[in-house]
Amino acid sequence: MSTTTTIETTTDNKTQFLQETLTGLQSEPKFMRSKYFYDATGDRIFQQIMEMEEYYLTNAEMEILRYQSAQLSQAITADGTAFDLIELGAGDATKSIHLLKSLLDNKMEFSYVPIDISEHVISDLEENLPKKLPELDIKGLNGDYFDMLKKATQLSDRRKVVLFMGANIGNMTIADAEDFCSSLKQLLSPNDLLIIGFDLKKNPQQILAAYNDKGGITRSFNLNLLQRINKELDGNFNLENFEHYASYDPASGACKSYLISLKNQIVNIGRQAIHFAENEYIFMEISQKYALSDIDQLAEKTGFKPLQRFFDQHQYFVDAIWKVD
Repeated sequence: MSTTTTIETTTDNKTQFLQETLTGLQSEPKFMRSKYFYDATGDRIFQQIMEMEEYYLTNAEMEILRYQSAQLSQAITADGTAFDLIELGAGDATKSIHLLKSLLDNKMEFSYVPIDISEHVISDLEENLPKKLPELDIKGLNGDYFDMLKKATQLSDRRKVVLFMGANIGNMTIADAEDFCSSLKQLLSPNDLLIIGFDLKKNPQQILAAYNDKGGITRSFNLNLLQRINKELDGNFNLENFEHYASYDPASGACKSYLISLKNQIVNIGRQAIHFAENEYIFMEISQKYALSDIDQLAEKTGFKPLQRFFDQHQYFVDAIWKVD
């Protein structure tokens, strides 16, 4: 029997979107927050990105979940107790559905709590996942990770297993990732688990191609955020006045995306006027790549104990299991 409950954030998402957008575009240098890529259109474009030939990440992690979910399930359920499976940035659950199936097949007692900034994503999950997994207990949370994680930890006194898949940790600088993991640990209890995905350092050309595809889909994904601002925040960006630029530094492992202003221009967002100089950039997002030693160091520095690693056949990607000490 399926149980579906929606719990929405009390935060005014539109006000927060406006405030954080203006803060970023009035800064020097300008920046955007990548979490706002994901409106309904952004969700669709990202689905196209995941299907691109160049975008190796999806297939790599999908392989792990498709063929090693039984081992992941065994690691999660080793002590035999009931738990809440909380997924940060759940997306369409295309990958995590393999783990959910394995847990259900093993008759484990758990609730699935997907968290996503996109209301569209949560409503879609709540509508469609129960059709595929009728026995699944699902409680969707729409909002920021930590706001919703606090709510998720209060749903029951059962132990927590947090999924942070898809190399979402890579959308942060190393310093921000440390802060994130430390904050995450503070919301968890001893012996709770974190399953976290990392894109590994590899050939620089392969990495750069994944973020600068020949079909221009990544370009459309970045420019869609400007269109979203136009639509939701009364902006007047002319998308033709900006171009997408990506770079990768193999030393630091940082792959970065920018939008470049092609001319001197003024863009209005509501009553605020934002000036762009010719060739001025907006920093859009980082996609950080890791060495295995970096991953272990991050765990230990932020209060987690590394337990296990699961790789794809090419070792492009790793899903690591950490335990709260």
